[in-house]
Order: sequence, then C-alpha cells, then structure tokens
Amino acid sequence: MSAQVISNSGHDDMIHDAVLDYYGRKLATCSSDRTIKIFEIEGESQRLTETLKGHEGAVWCVAWAHPKYGNILASAGYDGKVFVWKEQGAQQASQWQRIYESSVHKASVNIVAWSPHEAGCLLACASSDGNVSVLEFKEGAVESTTLHAHGLGVNSVSWAPALTPGSIASSNPGPGASGNRRFVTGGCDNLLKIWTFDVASGTYVQEGEALAGHGDWVRDVAWSPTVLQRSYIASASQDKTVRIWTAEQGGGGQWESKVLNFEAPVWRVSWSLSGNVLAVSGADNKVSLWKENLRGEWELVKSIEE
Repeated sequence: MSAQVISNSGHDDMIHDAVLDYYGRKLATCSSDRTIKIFEIEGESQRLTETLKGHEGAVWCVAWAHPKYGNILASAGYDGKVFVWKEQGAQQASQWQRIYESSVHKASVNIVAWSPHEAGCLLACASSDGNVSVLEFKEGAVESTTLHAHGLGVNSVSWAPALTPGSIASSNPGPGASGNRRFVTGGCDNLLKIWTFDVASGTYVQEGEALAGHGDWVRDVAWSPTVLQRSYIASASQDKTVRIWTAEQGGGGQWESKVLNFEAPVWRVSWSLSGNVLAVSGADNKVSLWKENLRGEWELVKSIEE
C-alpha cells in the first residue's frame, strides 16, 4: 500500500477531515473554507472532480455511507447544518447533488457517523447544542429523531457493531435485535453515554448509567467494530488520558475501564477494522498504536511523531 500525498488540495483554509470511501477510490476533504472536495484516486495519482458548496461556516466532518446505498456522503459544519450528497449519473457525466438538508441543530454539528449497514441507512449527528439527531433514510423518506445527550455539548458519536459480541452472526438481524442500533456519545460534561433503539417508543434511550472517570471534555469516542467476546469502547479526553472500556457478553451492561496516560490532551481514537489495535492522536502531534496483550493489559506497539 503506497502512501498518497495530495500536495495541492485546492482548499483555501485549514482541512479538518479527509476520508476515503469504502473501496479507496474516492477521497472527500472538508475545510474552514466552507467547501468539500471530492478526488478520484487512480493508482499513484489523484484528480479533483468536484467541489461541493452550501455550508455557511467551517465544515468539520465528512462521512461516506456504505456503497450498497450508492455514492453518498454526509457533511457537518459550524453552521449547524448536516448535508447529505449523492453522486448521480454515469462515471463520465456524474454530478453530485444535495439530496437532504438537516437544520434541527441550534449550534455547530461536530461529527456525523453512519451506522453499520446491517442496521439500516442511519446517520447520527452530534452537536454543541447538547443534542444528537439520528436520520433514517428509507425508500425516499427520511425520519429524524433527536435526543438530549450531554448538557454542555456533544463532541463525538460512534456506533456499535451490528451484532452483539459472542452472538451467532446472522445476515440481517433487523432493528429489534439486541446489539443493533446502539451508539456511544462523548460530551463536554466529561461523560460517555450509551444509547439503544427502543422499538416500542421508536426513540433512542440511555442504556445504564453514564460512564464517568474522565476529568475534562471527552473529545472522541470509538466503539470497536470487531465482534469479539467483549465490547470495547475507547474514549479520548482533554484530561490527557484515553480510557478503554470493556463489557463482558451477558454481563448486565457493566463497563470497566483501563486508563492510558499521555503527555498532552488527546483528540482522536480509532480502531483497526481487523483485531484490536487502537490508534491514538493528540495535541502534541504524536500518533501511537496500542494492543491488548494476553494478560489484558494495553501495550504500546508503535509511536509515530509527525
């Protein structure tokens, strides 16, 4: 796998996010210049194919939907808006169109995250207004649910894998299945909360107690996508720690955490898709990789200084 360097991004200001699509053929970037740019990646080269405009402030985040729904991209920004864009038409004459706009939030939308495709075409949006909205796209209609998550603002959201750890994998468990339609949020109240879809009420309800332990804002949360015997959630905080939360299968939802200490505030945590390697990046521009050993302790595998 060779590295891609895009020397001329075309953006006029700071880039906040850059995400490859499922196949690694398209790259979306977003910036304080209020635009989103789409690049086609072809071998060693890349070319800018589209600039998407519409946001009225910095665009913080872009996220690709699963390709089974088409080439769909969500974007979120300081203007409180969430846009969903879709590529229409054939490869040569393709056009990106804004197919949906959400204006339910009263402050910056900090991150958007698509659910595992087994759960449906769902987009969770976390905002500084303290709320999380979940948009569900189905047969031309969009249903929106909003829940109050963290009093001082929501910084991050991450979906659980579509299947419960330790369960027999089924191809399509449906929305009522356990372990489906669950996500974790992290907020400016220093807490993590887990939410699960309640079929009876048609809304998301908090599961158990909030996960407490951080001494400052929770900047990022990441639920491990790998279905193992236990659930793993990593949280990054301005308190210079990462906490790794685990819950045993059938353990009644009791989460325990282990603390990793760093020398600077921690901004982002990200799991590898296969196995449990955790990447951590912080305010000191260092990236470190961590792995759990057989004794259940987290070891530093590699440290990269940018």
